[in-house]
Amino acid sequence: MEIVSISLKDYKNVKQFYTKITDHLKKKRIFQWDRFYPNRFVIKGDIKKGNLYGIFEEDQLVAAITLDVNGSKRYEQVKWEDLFGNPLIVHRLAVHPCYQGKGVGNLLLLFAEEFGDKNGYTSIRLDVFSGNPSAVRLYEKAGYVERGEIYFPFRKAPYKCFEKTVENHINS
Repeated sequence: MEIVSISLKDYKNVKQFYTKITDHLKKKRIFQWDRFYPNRFVIKGDIKKGNLYGIFEEDQLVAAITLDVNGSKRYEQVKWEDLFGNPLIVHRLAVHPCYQGKGVGNLLLLFAEEFGDKNGYTSIRLDVFSGNPSAVRLYEKAGYVERGEIYFPFRKAPYKCFEKTVENHINS
């Protein structure tokens, strides 16, 4: 499975992908996303900035991840370990329901870690909806360490904040 940068020509496919993920989460009574988020402005912004990456199978997006340096303002209250480094932030990691449980999410995380290392980042940070136990487990199994919790408006449960040091920067 190849992870590629997503372009604007893929926008419709990406929007449908996130809608399918949101619907799947709702069926599982996980209310982390809705019709307001992720929205077209967020998705198009990710694409235009070159921050959205994905895996396609037969021209259909089956997994996606956004990588940038823009952590939520709420991150300021989290007790991060990498205080003086250069963190890379993971947003909106999602895997199509038919591909879940097959290592695709872990593949995206490995991509983020390799991207971080190649581009001089010292850690990876992210937040994950605490009401999504499968997603929380994904990050824990991949060696991410919980650093705290934050709350977002209109969300009933907190988001757990995770961090992982980019391996090749531990001894530098």
